[in-house]
Amino acid sequence: MKRKHAKTLEALFAHPTPANIQWRDIEALLKELGAKVSEREGSRVGVELYGQIRVFHRPHPTPYTDKGAVASVRRWLEEHGVRP
Repeated sequence: MKRKHAKTLEALFAHPTPANIQWRDIEALLKELGAKVSEREGSRVGVELYGQIRVFHRPHPTPYTDKGAVASVRRWLEEHGVRP
């Protein structure tokens, strides 16, 4: 895993939950883990990983992912044994 993706993974698991992780970094990490990302209606993004599809909201107008979405991605990765 590239250092950039490792840093994003560390940020996802940081406590307290950070509010300054850019969505593009999370999306790049998920792709590195083997996810297929598809565009949905509006600013929704479908992520297929581990045989599951999750739908996330791409943040706008700022590029930063809210704490709730960060926690959701963290829980999903934890369920499948992904940790920093």
